Amino acid sequence: MKSKQESKSKRQVFREQRQRKQRQERVVVIVAISAVVLLVAGLLIAPSLRNAMAPVGEIVKITPKSYPQPQGTALGDPNAPVKIEVWEDFQCPACQSYTESIEPLVIDNLVATGQAYYVFRQYPFLDDRAPTKESDQAANASMCAAEQGEFWNYHAMIYANWNGENAGNLSDKRLIAFAEAMGLNMDDFNACFRENRYQADINQDLADGDAVGVTGTPSVVVNGQIVRPGFVPSYEDILAAVQAAAAGQ
Repeated sequence: MKSKQESKSKRQVFREQRQRKQRQERVVVIVAISAVVLLVAGLLIAPSLRNAMAPVGEIVKITPKSYPQPQGTALGDPNAPVKIEVWEDFQCPACQSYTESIEPLVIDNLVATGQAYYVFRQYPFLDDRAPTKESDQAANASMCAAEQGEFWNYHAMIYANWNGENAGNLSDKRLIAFAEAMGLNMDDFNACFRENRYQADINQDLADGDAVGVTGTPSVVVNGQIVRPGFVPSYEDILAAVQAAAAGQ
């Protein structure tokens, strides 16, 4: 016959074994969770580290040009009868095509002649799900160039060096190198770039774009109306919109 004391002793042993097993299971769970957290953090941080450690690489230089009445991110006469606004993401391939083939015609034929006032608006979104923020940082850098009166040439410099979305072409190192290659004041540029000095302006552009119905880039807006929503408008489309807006004054 088992004594009461022996029964208690066995219950105590069983309880201790169960507690030990529970502690071991908790440790296993904590270790597993920690491993997953470290893995996710590594996946998020690795691209940023790669970009930070990668060499600047070759930079395509541009020939600086003069623009009609540049003021920050705008061109032309602010009192012109028609206002053209274009929302862009610097990583957008359609924006690069628009900038190189259509925008020069708009500037030369409509802005330089006083028919329209032209305003670039920031709409960085192509890096929203990317660990590296090339769209946001390109917008940031371009505004720092604008602070030195060189937005439009820096804008051209970015597109001359773009080669794919979220691929490292617009890393922080390269954005800084673009400014240096252009001969900007690097102390001022770097201070501006580090502190994201114009983030509020960029956020306002995004909000204004959403308010007017921008859903993709480039979006061209003439006197508050999107030209060919969902499509990249041709120069002829923009010209017709400008003429219609001027006639309705």
